[in-house]
Amino acid sequence: MKSGSCLCGAVSFEVHGALRPILACHCVQCRKQTGNYMSATACGDDELKFTRQDGLKWFRSSDIAQRGFCKDCGSVLFWKRDGSDNMSICAGAIDGETGTYLEGHIYCESAGDYYAITGGAYRKDEW
Repeated sequence: MKSGSCLCGAVSFEVHGALRPILACHCVQCRKQTGNYMSATACGDDELKFTRQDGLKWFRSSDIAQRGFCKDCGSVLFWKRDGSDNMSICAGAIDGETGTYLEGHIYCESAGDYYAITGGAYRKDEW
């Protein structure tokens, strides 16, 4: 079991199952929300348990997905595609070691000009 939370603790959760490998998303929306690219892991909806969610707020960022964040401290936490039975979780919200690895980079054509995509993980210009 892995646990995680926002910066202030108004949102906390547990993942009962293995976390998926991490994807780094370089799309414009992720860059605008985080100030850089977003690194996210994922789990099944049935594996995610909220232990505190009074600070959780959802924002519909597109016609296909919404983003979860803490309304109190502003921590970016989740990304949820409509109709999916998986929840993407920002890797930095996980407490301690994640036990996973960076598998790839997506939306690389939208990457900011202020950083370089390096390393051996795969790269795609789309999802």
